[in-house]
Amino acid sequence: MMKLSAWRQMTEPGCWAGILVVLCTLSMGADVQRALKTPSMPSTVLHRHKRDWKWDKLYVYEETPSKTPPEKIGKLENTLFSVSARYNLSGEGANDIFTVNDNGDILVNAILDREKKSTYTLSASIINIKNRKLMDKDDTFVIVVLDINDNSPIFPPDLSGSISESSIAGSKVMTVNATDADDPTTQNGKIEYRLLNGTDLFNINNEGEIIALKSDLDREKQSQYLIAIQAKDMPGITTGNYATTIVTININDINDNIATFKKGKYHFNVKEDSEIGFKIGILEVEDKDETQNKDPTFTIQHQYDEMFGIKPSNEKDGILSLKVPLDYEKVKTYTFSVKVDEHTVSTKTDNQGPNLLKRAEVSINVIDVDEPPVFSQTEYMFRIYEGPFKNPVIGAVSARDPDSTNFKIRYSIEDPNCPVAVDAVQGHLSLKWQLDREQESSYTFQVTAHEDKPNGLKSYAMVKLQVLDINDNEPELTNGSYVYVCESDKPGTIIGTIGAYDKDENSGRFRFTLAKKSSNFTLHDNQNNTSSIVLKQGGFSTEHSVEHVLEIEIADGGTPERKSINLLQIKVCKCQPERRMEYCMAYAQTGMSVSALLAILLCIVTILVIVILIVLRRRYQKDVLVTKSSGEIHEQLVRYDEEGGGEMDTNGYDVSILTSACHDSSFRPGAGPSIYAIVKKPPACKGDMAMMIEVKKDEADHDRDGIPYDTLHIYGYEGSESLAGSLSSLDSSSSGSNLDYDFLNEWGPRFRTLAQLYGVDGSDTDSSY
Repeated sequence: MMKLSAWRQMTEPGCWAGILVVLCTLSMGADVQRALKTPSMPSTVLHRHKRDWKWDKLYVYEETPSKTPPEKIGKLENTLFSVSARYNLSGEGANDIFTVNDNGDILVNAILDREKKSTYTLSASIINIKNRKLMDKDDTFVIVVLDINDNSPIFPPDLSGSISESSIAGSKVMTVNATDADDPTTQNGKIEYRLLNGTDLFNINNEGEIIALKSDLDREKQSQYLIAIQAKDMPGITTGNYATTIVTININDINDNIATFKKGKYHFNVKEDSEIGFKIGILEVEDKDETQNKDPTFTIQHQYDEMFGIKPSNEKDGILSLKVPLDYEKVKTYTFSVKVDEHTVSTKTDNQGPNLLKRAEVSINVIDVDEPPVFSQTEYMFRIYEGPFKNPVIGAVSARDPDSTNFKIRYSIEDPNCPVAVDAVQGHLSLKWQLDREQESSYTFQVTAHEDKPNGLKSYAMVKLQVLDINDNEPELTNGSYVYVCESDKPGTIIGTIGAYDKDENSGRFRFTLAKKSSNFTLHDNQNNTSSIVLKQGGFSTEHSVEHVLEIEIADGGTPERKSINLLQIKVCKCQPERRMEYCMAYAQTGMSVSALLAILLCIVTILVIVILIVLRRRYQKDVLVTKSSGEIHEQLVRYDEEGGGEMDTNGYDVSILTSACHDSSFRPGAGPSIYAIVKKPPACKGDMAMMIEVKKDEADHDRDGIPYDTLHIYGYEGSESLAGSLSSLDSSSSGSNLDYDFLNEWGPRFRTLAQLYGVDGSDTDSSY
């Protein structure tokens, strides 16, 4: 228990102790109250008889400035304490915030803040300073930091609330919650509220609830209120800390105002060709409520509501629209009334009165326009039977000019593939060719009607033509591939079931009969458009079997009835139990279709034509080569800028002629006429070159068939008196050469031709060929 002197120190002026003695006493525990009731007790601790330590909780005020010497808040006492003993502290703030002197006095060395830490738990020990041993067990105690009113209330930011207009008095608007960091168990942390304005409309209680005082809040007059609120601690006392804030109170809208027209008359102009649903205009409505709360309903005068419609827009105005087409030639003006009503949540006095425009007059003028032709029907439907027709006319279309000019109408069908033609004047529809339902069961096409005038307007109508069926197709056999007989089948076994198919719309029943009787099989009509093939006798074998074909006649039961004979080939098979097919005997077909024969003949003719063309081409090439003159061959040979086809190309350059000319003395110059010496060489003598030139000029002027002068055989003649000899190899041969060219044969087939040209003698050359 603290001493009285210590308590008096804490109640000095400046610490608010004089005012807070009672409050702190109420908020303290029973131990502090006992300490305050007995201020004259000599000891500051409670005596515990079961142990040697003597103390209780210690108390210190926050925010107390540090003093010199430090302020004493209590004293440690132990029955074992002596001159040789010392006290030690450990725990929260020990030897820093709190210290103990040699006498056991507990001192405060720092300013404390209860809002940061309100209690400190420490341990006290007593030791012998001589041997440094503990004299008693450690014990803990608590230092409680007492609160002072050092914090003001704090409001959260951006406080706002709302209430619907016309709410009853006492309705809750919102709750304000301010906080105070001081001890909430004391008056320091408790808060009271009050309004600084708007007290005629709102009130606030100590819990922070804002309540409406009146029921006549009207959003249309004022939609928002800014209310100042003060929060103060120390309720009931004039002193204390306080804070203020501004609260926004929004008045929510409800549907409490009726809708009225802004004008008494509305006038619109509409073209007569306007489409259904066309927006004629807007009837503007006045309603003070917000858009989401507006709910007007519009009513058009009877008889006109079938032609015109009205519905609310996004802004809740009335949108007047067209429900049926207009015709200037029939009605030029429409005048009718429109009424607006609205069911409101509450009724105000200003919602009533004779001056409210709940009804308006609407006037619509129809504007004349040049309209396209109008068909009597938007869509036509005709039916006709397929096949040959007696009367090609299937129906007619009709259109008129709705304008007062009443132009004539002409009709046309723009689709060239349409099987129907239209009469340009009368509009009669007729078939262009015979129809087949099995190819196309219906047709849809467009007929154009246009005014018979330059740049006349056009309109279109859809025509649907349904092709009706007649019995013009023969029935066909189906499921024939599933009919087979097993080697193990007994007489009376059903070896397969066949059906029939007819392209026509056959509502009757197919009938099956054998067109030709069979000794092995019979046919049983199942009366359900199927028929069973029944085995008469068994003993079939895949090794000794012949081809079995049934001729089945099928009647379709139509009108007129059509029949067909179908061939059904029955296979003989080896089967596993339950007639599961394992292997079937295949029969080769001995016949051939006409189309296959035609294809084969066409292939043969094509091959023959190709062979004949190849033979003729080769013969033509040979004739061209034979008719070529030796001069042409020579001309080809001496073209030094032409590579040719190589040594294997002997068609264009027949080198055998050169070889024979080289080894045959009859082709040598001066020995007689030669293809290489058609032009005679002049009798050249030493110094007679001028005479030779004159002779050549004379020959060139008179002999048109002579070989040109600048040819190889002319340049091969260089004069008989030349010491260097001739540079041409045409007058020389390998026989007169010192070189032996036979080694070229060893170089391979590519050099064999050169070896033949420059061989040793003519006999060797001939043998090489």
